[in-house]
Amino acid sequence: MQLRNIAIIAHVDHGKTTLVDALLRQSGAFRANQQVAERVMDSNALERERGITILAKCTSVEWRGHRINIVDTPGHADFGGEVERILGMVDGVVLLVDAAEGPLPQTKFVTLKALRRGLRPIVVINKVDRHDARPIETQNAVFDLFAALEASDRQLDFPTLFASSRQGWAAEAPDGPKTDLAPLFELILRHVPEPAADPAAPFSMLVSILEADPYLGRILTGRVLSGAIRANAPVKVLTRDGVQRELGRPNKLLAFRGIERQAVEQVEAGDIVALAGLEQATVSDTICDLAVTAQIPAPPIDPPTIAMTFMVNDSPVAGTEGDKVTSRQIRARLERETEGNVAIEMRETVATEAFEVAGRGELQLGVLIETMRREGYELAVGRPRVLFRHDEQGRRLEPYEEVLVDVDEAFTGIVVEKLSARKAEMMEMRPSGGGKTRITFHGPARGLIGYHGEFLTDTRGTGVMFRNFLDWRPYRGPIPGRRNGVLVANDKGTAVAYALWYLEERGPLFIDPGTLVYEGMIIGEHSRGNDLDVNPLKTKKLTNIRAAGKDDAVRLTPPRRMSLEQAIAYIDDDELVEVTPKSFRLRKKLLDPNDRKRAEKRAEAGD
Repeated sequence: MQLRNIAIIAHVDHGKTTLVDALLRQSGAFRANQQVAERVMDSNALERERGITILAKCTSVEWRGHRINIVDTPGHADFGGEVERILGMVDGVVLLVDAAEGPLPQTKFVTLKALRRGLRPIVVINKVDRHDARPIETQNAVFDLFAALEASDRQLDFPTLFASSRQGWAAEAPDGPKTDLAPLFELILRHVPEPAADPAAPFSMLVSILEADPYLGRILTGRVLSGAIRANAPVKVLTRDGVQRELGRPNKLLAFRGIERQAVEQVEAGDIVALAGLEQATVSDTICDLAVTAQIPAPPIDPPTIAMTFMVNDSPVAGTEGDKVTSRQIRARLERETEGNVAIEMRETVATEAFEVAGRGELQLGVLIETMRREGYELAVGRPRVLFRHDEQGRRLEPYEEVLVDVDEAFTGIVVEKLSARKAEMMEMRPSGGGKTRITFHGPARGLIGYHGEFLTDTRGTGVMFRNFLDWRPYRGPIPGRRNGVLVANDKGTAVAYALWYLEERGPLFIDPGTLVYEGMIIGEHSRGNDLDVNPLKTKKLTNIRAAGKDDAVRLTPPRRMSLEQAIAYIDDDELVEVTPKSFRLRKKLLDPNDRKRAEKRAEAGD
């Protein structure tokens, strides 16, 4: 059976996973009466909750005597490490672009990666059934994007289809026959070349994805570059530097058939497969026959731009909600993450119970923290900070991002003002239809940490913001941070409604009555610029004097609720987010108020 290997790439929420669902259904991968979940490829619980693809996944469909291996890739730039690895497994890409929104920052990011690998994309203008769709304008915008990214003449000569992945059709014109996805299947067979693999050479395969399975152990996925292998055949593993990592025998060979992995006796050159049974092989390693002497080149991955400190939770309530609380357990979990996720790096710090974890962005690190939390870990995390570089002249460089916002015209002024204060420069402003304005900024990633929540508040929840790593530029100097102080509990116990009622005048609260608090825990935002120690446990004093009337009932304003990412972005340098399986709390690094005052004096003295 002839093979085709493709990846589906796009900006987040432009319909990749929905398109894969439709391809699986129309190719017969599902039985007519089979019940499957919507967005079947987003099998991770976090992916379903957030509506985004986090991990790249493989599947395959059969169409007229051909097997098409399809990789569904993340669209968010924070998970770009997944995209970069996946593109090494495929011979073609289907670039999906929303017919109304057009190319967006992550469209540019994934397209650049594909073009640099010499791949010739198939462009699918998706969601043409939207009432505000602009399919022809979007097609022209895609051509302009390719030209701006210095695509070759062959890459600029891309075929285009117009489609609705939700309705399950594709056509050569926006108003063409809206029957099925057969035009896309046929275009893939015509446009995407067969895998360039040598079946006669010894077996070799580059590992692109690493997973952990409770029954099979480490599962390594990649494309077979040459040769064939049977289960339990001897192989060796070479690192990306050519050093032998291990000798072993894969005891399980798995091929992708529809949405399932099926055990097979032999895998052939050109196919995307998974192996189990090796104990040390990891991403970017070469698994090969014993006769092979050279590793398969693995392209370098873009370095992390942001870092956070993960540390053991030392709060007074530590260990009451999670069962994995020690530094040894946290270190082992982070080491497992760095094995399979090449975009994340971890190193130990001077403090024995703290680790620096670096990644592509706040969302990526937030997903890692949320995943660990659901696995039963307790930890405390610090504020994200950008990583700096130095050029040949010794100048300090910092990561810059391209920021694209779509906002109602009434909110353009406040958005421009806030981003300008964060050292971002406006590059373009134009109407995007429906009374909205699209603005593009270039600014330091440092100034964007924590801005998203403020952006949603300023735009009354109607604004949309996308960020994408741009390049490294000279350091822009200090950027003002959070302007408000916080309300800090001065005792341990259960918060009382009466006390919180009196504290409301000091600023918005983060907790409800009945919440367990402790000394040094942040319970609200101060309306002024300084921190304030408060007592949320204070109860009403009883007297023997009978009141003339009944006391008014205590009515509290609902507390401000933050997501995990918002909490991480909100905290200051002297604060932490305590993360447990059941909750997360904001707290000061130094819980004792006297310790905080001494640290403040040392900082003022320049120690």
